[in-house]
Amino acid sequence: MRGRLLSVGTAGALVLILAGCALSAAQVPPPAVDSAPGAKGQLAVAVLAGGCFWGVEAVFERVRGVSDVVSGYAGGRREDADYETVSGGRTGHAESVRITYDPSQISYGKLLQIFFAVVHDPTQLNRQGPDWGTQYRSAVFYANEEQQRVAEAYITQLNVARVFGKPVVTKVTSLQAFYPAEEYHQNFIERHPDNSYVMFNDLPKLEQLHKRFPDMEARR
Repeated sequence: MRGRLLSVGTAGALVLILAGCALSAAQVPPPAVDSAPGAKGQLAVAVLAGGCFWGVEAVFERVRGVSDVVSGYAGGRREDADYETVSGGRTGHAESVRITYDPSQISYGKLLQIFFAVVHDPTQLNRQGPDWGTQYRSAVFYANEEQQRVAEAYITQLNVARVFGKPVVTKVTSLQAFYPAEEYHQNFIERHPDNSYVMFNDLPKLEQLHKRFPDMEARR
C-alpha cells in the first residue's frame, strides 16, 4: 500500500511519516570484499531496490562516478511492469533503480555501502517507512557472478558484525530484466521537491549522503 499521499495536517499523521523516514544511525563499514577496478570509461550497471524508487534514484544521481539513474521495475514479467499493476503487490516486481556507473571512479561495493548506509533500512521486510508490500522489498539484482559474490559477502559481513542490531533481510537475486518506469516517475524529486512525501522521506536521505559520504558527492 502506498503511503505517499498521507496528510501532514494532524500530529498523528506527522508522527507516522517521520517514523517512516527515520534513518539508521549505524556506522556502515565498507565491504571487505569488493569488485576489481574497471578500465577508465568502461561503464557498468547495478540494479538495486530499496523502497520507493524516487528517493533511491535521487541519492545515486548525486554520487560521483554515476552517469545515469533510471527508476523502474525488476523481478517480474514485462506485461506487469507498470505502476498501477506493480502497486498491487502481486507481480513479483520491486520498485528498483538501474545505476550506470564508471567502475574506475566508484566500485560496486561502494555503491552497496551507500545503499545500505543512507538509501533505506535493510532490516525492514517488504516495506520501507510508510510504504509496505513486496514491491518495496530490499533487493540486490546482480548482473554477474562478481556482483553476486560482493553482495552476498557484504550482507554476511554486516550481519556478523551486527551493524544494524537486526538481521539484514535484503534479497540477492539474479537480474532477469529491468523495465523503466513511467516518465512521470523519472527525476521525481528534482521536479517535485515540495511534495510532502519527498520532504519527510527522501530529503533526509540526501542530507545523510552529504553527511556520511561528502567525498563521493558529485558536483552539481
